[in-house]
Amino acid sequence: MASDSDSNMDREMILADFQACTGIDNIAEAITLLELNNWDLVAAINGVIPQENGIMQSPAAATAPSPAAPPSSSSASSSPPSSSSAFCPVAPTRHIVERQPRMLNFRVDYRQRSVEVVLEEGSAVGEIKQILENELQVPVSKMQLKGWKSSDVTDSTILRSLHLPKNNSLYVLTPDIPPTASSSQASSTLQESLNQNFLLVISHREAQRDYNLNFPGSKTIQEVKRNVSDLTNIPVRHQQWDGWPASASDDSMTLASCGISYPCHHLSVCRRSSPANPQEQTEECTDVHMISDSEGDDFEDASEFGVDESEIFGMGSSSGCRKSPMMPDNSENEGDALLHFTAEFSTRYGDCHPVFFIGSLEAASQEAFYGKARDRKLLAIYLHNDESVLSNVFCSQMMCAESIVSYLSQNFITWAWDVTKEANKARLLTMCTRHFGSVVAQTIRTYKTDQFPLLLIVMGKRTSNEVLNVIQGNTTVDELMMRLMGAMEIFTAQQQEDIKDEDEREAREMVKREQDEAYRLSLEADRKKREAQEREEAEQVRLEQMRKEQEEEREAIRLSLEQALPPEPSEEEGEKISKLRIRTPSGEFLERRFLGSCKLQVLFDFVASKGYPSDEYKLLTTFPRRNITQLDPSWTLQEAKLFPQETLFLEAKE
Repeated sequence: MASDSDSNMDREMILADFQACTGIDNIAEAITLLELNNWDLVAAINGVIPQENGIMQSPAAATAPSPAAPPSSSSASSSPPSSSSAFCPVAPTRHIVERQPRMLNFRVDYRQRSVEVVLEEGSAVGEIKQILENELQVPVSKMQLKGWKSSDVTDSTILRSLHLPKNNSLYVLTPDIPPTASSSQASSTLQESLNQNFLLVISHREAQRDYNLNFPGSKTIQEVKRNVSDLTNIPVRHQQWDGWPASASDDSMTLASCGISYPCHHLSVCRRSSPANPQEQTEECTDVHMISDSEGDDFEDASEFGVDESEIFGMGSSSGCRKSPMMPDNSENEGDALLHFTAEFSTRYGDCHPVFFIGSLEAASQEAFYGKARDRKLLAIYLHNDESVLSNVFCSQMMCAESIVSYLSQNFITWAWDVTKEANKARLLTMCTRHFGSVVAQTIRTYKTDQFPLLLIVMGKRTSNEVLNVIQGNTTVDELMMRLMGAMEIFTAQQQEDIKDEDEREAREMVKREQDEAYRLSLEADRKKREAQEREEAEQVRLEQMRKEQEEEREAIRLSLEQALPPEPSEEEGEKISKLRIRTPSGEFLERRFLGSCKLQVLFDFVASKGYPSDEYKLLTTFPRRNITQLDPSWTLQEAKLFPQETLFLEAKE
């Protein structure tokens, strides 16, 4: 037991010296390094700090005098160095250990190859690419290094700033370089690729969403596009892709043979920007090849699709392709009218647009203004007019801009209405008068057709609703964003006041509820306390009674064993005598003489008669350590090798 304690103390001293010399503050890391070197302090330090930079010697070398130095005294040279005396705390100034830069290991996978790279953490990401360029014969300009935990990693990023572990795994993507293989290996490599799983990271640009899809190598490009169509609601014939390699020239090709990067390949998809031929829109196409990257780079003229340019800007409509209204005339149900509006808006301008609230203007106001103060939002009312030349430009460039869509979705409840028809306009004015007052309705009446569309920003107040801003169609994305942000600043200031008032009111109500609850709980606690005290007193009486009975029983057993013991033989008797000395856990010693022919059971009874029964304590020899309690009680002391004398000690069983 004493040796274990000394060993622990030595290890604590070694650990402290190791941390002081190496500067490693992480205790778990320091212990791991020491255990790898079997707690050899010198070996562990030399493993972290190479000798050529940090001068660290073994104990023998540390104590040997240098040729130029005078010999030390005999006492100093003869005494071995301790675990700490030979190291940094007492080393001369010229032997101060310098901390070496931390090295990082990278395992980089590229197709069927793996490259091991070791760099200092002060290096830049671009240095990894330069090493890979020599190893893989891939130009840095065509190399994409993936696998970083952080998304904003550039070639100039310092590795230390990424807080990387010692061992890292990365992979290289080369979308512009098709895979090459020798003819003898092509068949086996293709078969392996067919059995592999490819991770396609597909970015849906309009929805600003990424899909991580796993496909087997046997999946065809056409099947992938159909699956993406189910996710994005973009028909295959309207999909426009970026990221497929030049070798993927046929949709019937499998992923394994089309040249995409393994294990991960990045793609992006969006709806084809050019309007489709009216005849094509009515056809049922079961297997149509989507335009490739090269096809999508050049925009076709609108006249090639049979669409007049004046129609694009809302200045008229061709007889062959007339736009359906954004909202049906005299629609009785506002929810149905908004569903029709949303569907038509998506058909005209794509799926990347604000999320329009489906319901009445009153329901939209309730959603925006009448929840908890922290959950309230501004209400944006979009008023569309197909007869305005600004409508198409405003919708396609402003309302469908990703920044505007994102900002509206996060901070506004967006409700829309079409005022192209006089009946729908009259209905809107009636709703505005009822919810916002006649001033708002009169303001909408003053705007002419060519000033539409309008975006009204409405903020809810305690007593009434206030229109903060009316944004006309002749604006830019930046100006629209600035005005939305300005409205948000006003709203945020008002919201903070509302939150403060609401919190104070809830706090007052909470205090009252807490007081009532506290009074009820105090009564309940007093009752439970009395009951618990009564139970505790009864339990104490019961335990005390049990304790007394157990003590009486133990004492009776002890007395009976003591009386049953044979008399202690004298030293003058002619028989063989065994002298036993027994150390108790308290440090006292029990001494007694036994006949060498006595059974071990007599020894056990003697120890039990002194208050150490064998079911609670074990009787051990000192050296070699033996558990006498586990021996056969019928053995004699001579057979148990406890003759002619022996020192034993008692130890409590676990």
